[in-house]
Amino acid sequence: MLVREAVGRELHRLGVRTAFGVVGSGNFHVTDALVAAGARFVAARHEGGAAVMADAHARTSGEVTVLTVHQGCGYTNSLTGVAEAAKSRTPLLVVTAEATERTSNFYVDQPALAEGVGAVSARVRSARTALDDVTRAFRLCAEERRTVVLNVPIDVQDEELPEDGVPVRRRPAAGLPRPAVADCGEFAELLRRAERPVFVAGRGARADGAGEAIAALAERSGALLATSAVARGLFKGEPWCLDVAGGFSTPLAAELISGADLIVGWGCALNMWTMRHGRLISDAAKVVQVDVDREALGRTRDIDLGLWGGVTETAAEIAALLADEPARVGHRTPDVAERLAAEGSWAQVAYEDGTGGGRIDPRTLTLALDGMLPAERTVAVDSGNFMGCPSMYLDVPDQYGLCFTQAFQSIGLGLSTAIGAALARPDRLPVAACGDGGFLMGVSELETAVRLGLPLLVVVYNDAMYGAEVHHFTDAADLSTVTFPDTDIAALARGHGCAALTVTAPEDLAPLAEWLAAPERPMVIDAKTTRDEGAWWLQDAFGH
Repeated sequence: MLVREAVGRELHRLGVRTAFGVVGSGNFHVTDALVAAGARFVAARHEGGAAVMADAHARTSGEVTVLTVHQGCGYTNSLTGVAEAAKSRTPLLVVTAEATERTSNFYVDQPALAEGVGAVSARVRSARTALDDVTRAFRLCAEERRTVVLNVPIDVQDEELPEDGVPVRRRPAAGLPRPAVADCGEFAELLRRAERPVFVAGRGARADGAGEAIAALAERSGALLATSAVARGLFKGEPWCLDVAGGFSTPLAAELISGADLIVGWGCALNMWTMRHGRLISDAAKVVQVDVDREALGRTRDIDLGLWGGVTETAAEIAALLADEPARVGHRTPDVAERLAAEGSWAQVAYEDGTGGGRIDPRTLTLALDGMLPAERTVAVDSGNFMGCPSMYLDVPDQYGLCFTQAFQSIGLGLSTAIGAALARPDRLPVAACGDGGFLMGVSELETAVRLGLPLLVVVYNDAMYGAEVHHFTDAADLSTVTFPDTDIAALARGHGCAALTVTAPEDLAPLAEWLAAPERPMVIDAKTTRDEGAWWLQDAFGH
């Protein structure tokens, strides 16, 4: 058996069931072997789109997903998506051919590029070590939730596996670290003293069982619950949930979090986005952080206590320490309950509707969509001035209902994110929310959605400009570099084979109901949104 065939077969044996990519001469045989073994391959129109699809599929499904690309240019085309995945600790395995001869047009230092964007670099070193090399790369993805770039040199691909190859080294899974006993005791004591505790759960708390364990400890300690944007929906149905902490916080959530005397980050970086550059943490508040990544503890801000351990396990251990004590009221007072019921979501916060003159207020648009769409949905959000509206005004069913590829802050990822997430959760309606700039950057993947027959709803918040820049650089005399003529995105979508609507007022959404009844092809909504107002969260966006 040749190495190129063995690599594809071994990946499937290890558990890879879905791969995305663009096939060229260097990755043709490996991809073919993976498909022949039984995996599904999804062909994208650009490696950048394929990388984002694979990232979204992995984070929505929880499975290691493969991105397969050609050496050199195919690999470099994918790097924005790979950087996003690496920053998000997505279990993405990038299988790329590699040109090792410096005289080749395809040669670049691929390992250095991987490490430069935060991924782990690995290589199939020889025919003798091939199976072990593939297995180690896969396990690093699966067990440590890292993005790994596995380079498969062109010359090695054509070698035969020898009979005396290096056996695959089997090692037991290490399991999650458990926090030190002394640290657990100190954490329990901080909870006993706290009068206004708030728990903030992040990406590291999205694992099965983590939300329930955190919520149980919060009930015992009287803590309010919140999430970072990427974990939105984790505490769906919890009456003491503040929704998202940070730039997307409601006024009430910001008030209650900033008034806390103890803030606990559960698998959450407590970074500038989640804590509004630290303004949501009062000077008197104690800060605790729980994470399986030791290096994450205290990385973005000073903390009073860091616990290196699994989120679920740590919450359960602390709850056990408090089990014989009466539950505390803490932040869960009748006054707070009344306010949460009245003003706990953005849908309950009054605003002045700017709809008119041929443009629709993005808040009005999103609230109307929220009432029309089925509850079982997966929302993928691109970046831009508009992004707070779909992130906060569209409800999600659980922590897997919002696919938020914003760790690298690139625009142009929303459409591909929705495609990858849709394939991971075919039981839910996929919704892509994009600005006009980001949508047009990634528009080639609209053909992919049509070809796959996805029941995908794409909502384009079309203000004909890069709104974040326009509203940030308000003193600029010339904004022609970031403003554009209006684009007929609905016509563009129809040209790709989609259904399409142009929306300037809520009543224009009426035909959407018919599509929702039988969504046999993608629907694109070209929403001409208002242009004269920066988003409420924008003042925090440029504070870095």
